[in-house]
Amino acid sequence: MPLDLAHVEPSNSAILVIDVQNDFVSGSLAVRDAEKIIDTINALLTLPFALKVATQDYHPANHISFARNHAGKKEFDKITIFPPAELVARRMPKDERPLEALEQVLWPVHCVQDTTGVAFVDGLEHEGLEVVRKGCDVGIECYSAFEDPWGLTNTGLKDKLKNKEISNIFVVGIAGDYCVKFTALDAKKHGFRTFVIRDAVKSVSDEGTEWTEMTKAGVEIIDTAQELLTSKIFSQ
Repeated sequence: MPLDLAHVEPSNSAILVIDVQNDFVSGSLAVRDAEKIIDTINALLTLPFALKVATQDYHPANHISFARNHAGKKEFDKITIFPPAELVARRMPKDERPLEALEQVLWPVHCVQDTTGVAFVDGLEHEGLEVVRKGCDVGIECYSAFEDPWGLTNTGLKDKLKNKEISNIFVVGIAGDYCVKFTALDAKKHGFRTFVIRDAVKSVSDEGTEWTEMTKAGVEIIDTAQELLTSKIFSQ
């Protein structure tokens, strides 16, 4: 299917570069071949997007997602987590939505605040990008660049996009089946036309179910960055 960029202009478009950090490329939670998408992402960053954002996983050392913080548990075990009571208590008084328990993968320690693992990988042209940090709360996992799965905390990204009058979002980065996917799904949920560029994404799993899930939610998949790099809209 040909790329449909109807109503897309650089002035109303943003690129989100998700978690291209040392620990996800060559560190404790490295995604296979993640280094191979850096040049592609850099090429996309030369396009005249109205807003360019890079996200960082930015965890405290005692984060709930780290296996070492759970006695008797191993890396990649799964546990059930619950919304932190102190954050639930801060909700708007009339917000009585039930908050369900969630399954949580226990990860190796990664992207800890103020460590080299949290830094953007060498070679990524990140100068001048707006930085959004996520996963900063001890008791909440936050794969999405917008908000945690319970909606108790948010990163401010939605407001950044709205303030710039962004309508279209192009998502790239790591990992396709976690932070890229959940960011794209939330972007769509918040009313943005959302694209994910397949050859500028690397995933943990080879199963590919994330692409089906995103497509079903209305996220548009662009197979190659070259389609965007050569489009008349962005080359004018």
